[in-house]
Amino acid sequence: MPLIILAMIWDSQWGGIIAAVLFVVASITDYYDGHFARKYQVESIMGKLLDPIADKILVSATLIMLIPTGRLGPIMVIILIARDAFINGLRSVAAAQNIVIGADPLGKWKTGFQMVAIPCVLVHTIPLPYLDKIPIYQIGYWIMWLSVILSLVSGYSYIQKYLKNQPLS
Repeated sequence: MPLIILAMIWDSQWGGIIAAVLFVVASITDYYDGHFARKYQVESIMGKLLDPIADKILVSATLIMLIPTGRLGPIMVIILIARDAFINGLRSVAAAQNIVIGADPLGKWKTGFQMVAIPCVLVHTIPLPYLDKIPIYQIGYWIMWLSVILSLVSGYSYIQKYLKNQPLS
C-alpha cells in the first residue's frame, strides 16, 4: 500500500499506471493467499482477523487518495468506507452474541466491482496509440458507482440477517 500511495503522489499518467499495477498485484496476491490457505488448511485465526482489515486498508487508502485528484467524489468514498465500518461493527456485535453473519453475495460483487473500478480510475488513460481513446476512467467511475449501490443494498442485507437472528423480546 505505501508504494501505491507513493505512485499516486507522483501525480502523472505513469504514476497512475504504476499505482494501478501495484493495486492489481496486491489484489491478486491477496486472493491467492486466502485460496491456498483454505486449500491446504493452513488458515490461522490471526490471518482470518487481519486479512479483511488489510483489504479494507488497501481499498480505503486508495479511495481516499483519489479524492484530491478529483477522480472520485468524497460522498462516494464516505459511503463506501462508512458502510464497511458499520458492517464490521455489526458483525462484531453479532459475533459477541454467538451469531455468525456470513459474507453476503452482493458484498462480494461490490468488492469485485471495486477491484475492477479502482485500477481503471487510477490509470485514467492508457498512453498508447488507439488505447488512449478508450474511456477507461469513465468506465471505472461508473463501475465504482455500481459498487456504491451494491454496497448499500448488501449493507441492508447484513442488517436484515442480523435482525432475523435476534430473539423476540
